[in-house]
Amino acid sequence: MEILLWLAPAVVVTVLAMVWVSWVGRDGRGEVDRDVAVERLGKALGKELPAGTRRTSAPARDRSTGIAVRPRHTRGPS
Repeated sequence: MEILLWLAPAVVVTVLAMVWVSWVGRDGRGEVDRDVAVERLGKALGKELPAGTRRTSAPARDRSTGIAVRPRHTRGPS
């Protein structure tokens, strides 16, 4: 049992850190009204981008069927 006593400070620090994080991250701190948040989001999405940047669309993805198909290698006329 004595050999594990060196773990005590680490356990105490870990428990204190867990308590502190749970206290800081609790609900009810910094809540914003839903309507205000929607307005802010609308303003942010409506802003013009800085010069030199452009919006790109998402690349078109091929729909995978889950079946591997090897390409046919056609030989000359037989």
